[in-house]
Amino acid sequence: MKRSVTAEIGGRSITIETGAMARQASGAVIVKSGDTVVLVSAVKEDKVREGIDFVPLMVDYQEMSYAAGRIPGGFFRREIGRPSEKETLTSRLIDRPIRPLFPKGYNCETQIIATVLSVDQENEPDVLAITGASAALHISPVPFQGPIAAVRIGRVDGRFVVNPSAAQLEKSDLNLVVAGSRNAIVMVEGEASFVPEGDVIEALEFAHEALQPLLDLQERLRAEVGKPKEEVVVPEVDKELVEVVKEKAITALREVMTTPDKVLRKTRKKELYSAVVEELADAYPDRQSEILEILGELEKKVVREMMLQEKRRIDGRGFEDIRPIEIEVGLLPRTHGSAMFRRGETQVLCITTLGSSADEQKIEALTGETFKSFMLHYNFPPYCVGEVKPLRGPSRREIGHGALAERAVKPILPDSDSFPYTIRVVSEVLESNGSSSMATVCGATLSLMDAGVPVKDMVAGIAMGLVKEGDEVVILTDIIGDEDHLGDMDFKVTGNEKGITALQMDIKITGITRSIMEEALSRARKARLEILDKMRSVLSTPRPDLSPYAPRVAVTKVSPDKIRDIIGPGGKVIKHIIAETDTKIDIEEDGRIAVMGPSTEACEKAIEMIKELTIEPELGQVYLAKITRITDFGAFAEIRPNLEGLIHISQLDNKRVRKVSDVVKEGDEVLVKVIEIDKDGRVKLSRKAVMEKSSHSHNRR
Repeated sequence: MKRSVTAEIGGRSITIETGAMARQASGAVIVKSGDTVVLVSAVKEDKVREGIDFVPLMVDYQEMSYAAGRIPGGFFRREIGRPSEKETLTSRLIDRPIRPLFPKGYNCETQIIATVLSVDQENEPDVLAITGASAALHISPVPFQGPIAAVRIGRVDGRFVVNPSAAQLEKSDLNLVVAGSRNAIVMVEGEASFVPEGDVIEALEFAHEALQPLLDLQERLRAEVGKPKEEVVVPEVDKELVEVVKEKAITALREVMTTPDKVLRKTRKKELYSAVVEELADAYPDRQSEILEILGELEKKVVREMMLQEKRRIDGRGFEDIRPIEIEVGLLPRTHGSAMFRRGETQVLCITTLGSSADEQKIEALTGETFKSFMLHYNFPPYCVGEVKPLRGPSRREIGHGALAERAVKPILPDSDSFPYTIRVVSEVLESNGSSSMATVCGATLSLMDAGVPVKDMVAGIAMGLVKEGDEVVILTDIIGDEDHLGDMDFKVTGNEKGITALQMDIKITGITRSIMEEALSRARKARLEILDKMRSVLSTPRPDLSPYAPRVAVTKVSPDKIRDIIGPGGKVIKHIIAETDTKIDIEEDGRIAVMGPSTEACEKAIEMIKELTIEPELGQVYLAKITRITDFGAFAEIRPNLEGLIHISQLDNKRVRKVSDVVKEGDEVLVKVIEIDKDGRVKLSRKAVMEKSSHSHNRR
């Protein structure tokens, strides 16, 4: 039976409806705002995946072209193949806040599919999909410990806006997606234009308050149509086995988990686990997985107690200490810019490449075609964590980390008018032990500067962590991988002295107070300023010149109605310029022309040739013209490429001319004066006027 609930969020109605579509799913809802409609389904299989220590959850968000009244491009004319970057990032946005809300021991295959059915270009479907995923799970039998909801927050003219329109986002200095439960924020993802920490805290609190009505809607819907939740039967812990494992492993585990070196720690931990399992194999046959699970819980307890009670970290650092930093720039001789940034056991190599507007990324989205002139790609090869895996396309994690770093760096880039290049930065993670995305932000900034990109400022990034048990709280600066895995928060913050440019926060527990958030942001600021000092000690300003291997770009502007003259019939003219100057030429519809070539001289030569093509004839001006055609009544002469004028027979000489060919022939070059330009743009020329002027000058001498 169809049920519908509605609330007003930020002056706009949001409706959640169920019972009309996808009724064979475990739970399904339609979320509407304006004319944007998203269908979200949740399906749980009874099949249990044995021997796993994670929730077997799949989340897919898909934007259908028909939602915007479009037919997809490509040969097949259908949505097919790899999801777009936007779809991948939104799938991650949905996954991250709901994954921690499945109970321990839940291991049934579960899938969330969010399909955009209609879009109005005003109401963004991504935040609706996050709320829809929670609602579909909340009314289903899946033992989901929600609900949660999401809103987007912008700030226009100093005022926070909930779920801003595309036009409002253009003016906003803040773009945050915030997901929250009744009592806490559970996920944040977004970008900012150097916004101070205090303003970000205010935005998060504003968002948490704004999303409360969406939680009410889900509770109302569950009260009306919700199915009884299935119980998760967690096998009782064998306390005797726990004590036996603890006795065998606790002392050695404490030693192992204070081994600073990640690879050595990993090796020693593997050896310890194997030794305990082997030692208990006879007494506890066929219980290897149970013993390993107990060891995992014991490891978590040891590390957390060490931090909370002994005030000690795995690698021996203080809670606010940053790992040692090493920086090298310009280390690759043939790339346009390069930088290596190492923080402890995390190392990235960032490479900048400059190209023309022809290298821009074309993006087909529901909003139409757009072009992207800055790309930051993050690669995480298996060797960076000492593993062997087949190489595939970029994972969701790689796409997500690249997008985060791209948002962080974008505010410091010069505008396209002053620096008309397409910019691509690639981050190769060479070694990883936490915070590789934040190392990428630092490395990318330095790589851009090494390439001579005139960045407006410098930015750095840091990842903060948290361990909380009751009232005991420890905030960690520059977390390593195990601290992320065993802790309660991963909070990545980028920016500089002026404020924040990007942030990403995932929280595994409830009860993160404002004071904890403020302290985390304050320490993140202190850390990134310390990192920026290290970066500036190596390279404080962009290189004054581009790499000799980087292409040069020159830009000019012509009247749009002159573009056809530059292109010429069948592209003949522009092909000639390209061949003559060894350049690439990109022409925009508004008349903006970018020329890219191997040298400044080549670009300037091409620009000069373009200017010659677009010179407007001036009345009274003298030109060196080339005779192109001869007729009985006169000769046609080209005063610039593709612009001819007529020299009437009466204007050929200062004496009477019987035949045009007696005076000029095709191919001759003669000086002519423009004596008339009629209303249709036709040019009349005179050779006689130039001769008379020359004669008068001679007589005066």
